Amino acid sequence: MTVASLLDVDPDLGDDLAPGELEQARRALVAAVVELDPGPWEPSTLELGEQGALGLLIAEGFVLRDVAVGQSKCAELLGACDVIRPWQDSGAGGVLATEVDWRVLTRLRLLVVDRRVMEAMTRWPGVAMALVGRTVARSQNLAVALAITSVRGLELRMLALLWHLADQFGRVTRDGVVLALPLTHEVLGRLAGATRPSVSTALKTLENDGLLSKHAGGGFVLHGDPPEQRLDRLVWPPTARG
Repeated sequence: MTVASLLDVDPDLGDDLAPGELEQARRALVAAVVELDPGPWEPSTLELGEQGALGLLIAEGFVLRDVAVGQSKCAELLGACDVIRPWQDSGAGGVLATEVDWRVLTRLRLLVVDRRVMEAMTRWPGVAMALVGRTVARSQNLAVALAITSVRGLELRMLALLWHLADQFGRVTRDGVVLALPLTHEVLGRLAGATRPSVSTALKTLENDGLLSKHAGGGFVLHGDPPEQRLDRLVWPPTARG
């Protein structure tokens, strides 16, 4: 079994620790590592049971979570430092029937934050609070992503989505912000609430306008500044704003 330290994978979890505590916590907070190849993923095959009590910390890679209600489907992109509990995705007991599918986009490394790790973590509550912060950040990012789907005008909506993803996963370079994500136009459409052909047209328009370019390694390079001043064009009319 492969293992890794939470603080080696996600050093920011130790920001609240004193220098003397950091090395102790690094040695003690060791978790089992699960590695998954790209493709459809059925979380129940992990057979984690109670050992996955808190969740799985993504150490490396990207995974897509699709949620379908009837014929409507939306997606959530998750990557390094996100915390997931995929065994809670059944939707059992809900008023609406939902289906959840997971797809690993790039080789995925997950750390199993089980009961043993949680018990060791009681010595350093700052690490536990930081992990809780990861789950809150995920919910906030999802709320922003949902709000973006209401932005009027697909070009602006796509630009807002790409900058939002760049805020989470981008890398600043001299040429712009590199967003090296393995996302097809179909997946971008599910993230933005649009069809694949419309996404392709919108991306071409943004490229012609010099707001983005294709990255040689896949993905995009965003140019200029985020479209903050243009995001006031929402689907809600002014009279309906609270």
